[in-house]
Amino acid sequence: MSFLRGVEQRIEGLIEGVFGRAFRTNVQPVELARKLAKEMDDHRTVSVSRIYVPNEYTVYLAPADREQFASYEGSLLEELQDHLADHARREKYAMLTQPRVLLETDDDLALGEFGIATRMVQPERGRGETAPRIPATSGQTMVYKPAGPGVPTEAASPVELGIEPPRATLTVNGRTHELDGRRVVIGRSKECDIQVADPNASRRHAELRREGDAYWLVDLGSTNGLDVNGKRTQRAKLADGDRFTIGTTELVFKTTS
Repeated sequence: MSFLRGVEQRIEGLIEGVFGRAFRTNVQPVELARKLAKEMDDHRTVSVSRIYVPNEYTVYLAPADREQFASYEGSLLEELQDHLADHARREKYAMLTQPRVLLETDDDLALGEFGIATRMVQPERGRGETAPRIPATSGQTMVYKPAGPGVPTEAASPVELGIEPPRATLTVNGRTHELDGRRVVIGRSKECDIQVADPNASRRHAELRREGDAYWLVDLGSTNGLDVNGKRTQRAKLADGDRFTIGTTELVFKTTS
């Protein structure tokens, strides 16, 4: 049985290898843009009043992938750097300098694979100038592999690339509010972004937070708690049509295209 199993595994490996080579595709710029933004999000450093993110990103490519960008590598790097700068601005991240993207070749990577290493690099300062006390750091190199044989490259949506933020509304007592900020505080206080005139609601009852292309509802330590679709919760990811209760008031969450 072990001999037969060994033959079976060798046949499976041969078939997978043939199909893998047949369907492998080059790395696409849209994949690099999407993963660079993800690396920025994943390597945040929370300071007293700011959220710092890496300012240097090194992309490692297989030789064949690096070669395809040879004729416009400089323009590609500028575009990726602009994309990271825009992403940081939208997310209100702080950087020690403008983002810098570097391309390197790695012979150990196969076609369609790429790695990204991040660093937080202190800028050069003139005499008398001071920089924020954020340690220069080096993150692990994250390697991204193709989805698999025969699976085409998935185009990133405008929301994923940060070009177009997700759009959503919240309906309270028949009035619809468009959610146009990353954080929306809901409660009885007039200082809240969305006021709920309900004596059973806390002054600052809950907060809607946009994280990437998703909205999360978070209880801010309210007295009467938070119910989402009839279930008590402290934090919930909202989907189109979800209903939640603050005090005795029902609110309806909707996404818009």
